Amino acid sequence: MPQLTDDPERTGTWMTPEEYGASRAALWTGAVVLVTDPDGRILVQSVDYRSDRLLPGGAVDAGESPAAAAAREMREELGVDGHYPRGLAVDWIPADTPGFPPEMRFPGEILHVYDGGTWTPERIRSVRLPDREITGIDFAEPADLAALMDPGDARRALSALRARINGSGPALLEDGRPTNPTDLDRLGVLRTRRTPQHGTWHPGPLPAHLPVRERSGWLFAPDGRVLLLIARATGAAHLPGPAAQPTAGALTLGHRYADGGASARTAARLTALTPAVDPAYARLLATPEQVRELSDWGPAGREELASVHAARARLALPAPPRTPPTELPEQGLRW
Repeated sequence: MPQLTDDPERTGTWMTPEEYGASRAALWTGAVVLVTDPDGRILVQSVDYRSDRLLPGGAVDAGESPAAAAAREMREELGVDGHYPRGLAVDWIPADTPGFPPEMRFPGEILHVYDGGTWTPERIRSVRLPDREITGIDFAEPADLAALMDPGDARRALSALRARINGSGPALLEDGRPTNPTDLDRLGVLRTRRTPQHGTWHPGPLPAHLPVRERSGWLFAPDGRVLLLIARATGAAHLPGPAAQPTAGALTLGHRYADGGASARTAARLTALTPAVDPAYARLLATPEQVRELSDWGPAGREELASVHAARARLALPAPPRTPPTELPEQGLRW
């Protein structure tokens, strides 16, 4: 910051307060809130003044903090009282962003995205819309945001959701794009629709009479994280096959049942990671909770997750802290 002075005989970088104030860029400030339902879908609202969908939120008033604005907008738009201390992203929106009429003289904006958490069905039913402006709400599959929202809004919401899954603090964005992309950003996870697997969860051995549609494994690294595959072409997340890597201590976990067929799950401890042989997939380590958040398993996902943690304890492995999922080296690993 230059030195300020009222001396008219100044030299060098001295500036008067008026000159310094005039030199600073003016930007709008906004705040929105990202809310998901238990299936990982994002709350978007319809408004009476534009055709595309929006996250709840709006402009920060003069003298108001962004967090206070987020709470006020949620109360005014959805009738929900809350406090949103956790930021997911801060986005710089450039002045030349399409869609702003010239007479508005849009100067650019700094927009804060706050974490509204996962809402239960009871909380969703408590939403009360105002008489005007907000005409409805929906919960959208993350991959559908691009079709429902302005492109910059969709990028921002998806980047914020990935930041929440990463759990490493707010993402810095420029026009919705992370300035320091994580592996989830780089691989474009959640850009295509997740495959619904909403069958009921049954722990324990698989009945012999059930046809098996899929076999997959929760394969644990020594730190308690599990192996996750990401399709490079689509960003889709998959658990690997139970025999995809060298393992020890295999356990029968259970199965998911739907439409007359079963998806069988096992659990085991990884003893090594072999060199990559399929370039179509990136191999990551993630917490079990992150795997669930990248999947569409319906209510049974909570029950399966409980079985996964029980198996981890039986394998004498630690409960891993949430850290960003990290891609594993192509040459493999040995523990």
